[in-house]
Amino acid sequence: MRYLHTMVRISNIEQSLDFYCGKLGLEEVRRVENDSGRYTLIFLAAPEDKPRAAAERAPLIELTYNWDPEEYGSGRNFGHLAYEVDDIYATCDRLMRAGTAINRPPRDGRMAFIRSPDGVSIELLQKGQSQPKQEPWASMPNTGTW
Repeated sequence: MRYLHTMVRISNIEQSLDFYCGKLGLEEVRRVENDSGRYTLIFLAAPEDKPRAAAERAPLIELTYNWDPEEYGSGRNFGHLAYEVDDIYATCDRLMRAGTAINRPPRDGRMAFIRSPDGVSIELLQKGQSQPKQEPWASMPNTGTW
């Protein structure tokens, strides 16, 4: 397993970049605009992590700006921790057997979400290419929220 990023929701790109980059000193390494999903992702790295972050896409902070206004209450602005795993299906199976609910199963062979005992959302991403769709995951419904 490898740590990838922490996602934080933001309400204003300019103000957030002023804080995270201008004041805190992080540097933008990648930006994704998604018209259909109506969001912008901005990935930031600490200056000493920038070469590694560019090569490995980690460790990063992901700022998520949703184009449609939303009021983020206490804790809602924090999104999730993300880890890359060698085998998404084996990891989810091991977690499920240990009593962890798979809130968003890896139906696509690429991504799953679980929650910590304290409700922290954790994204699991398949290393490399997505695995072929596979049962029981392909037809497994979501459980709760993530």
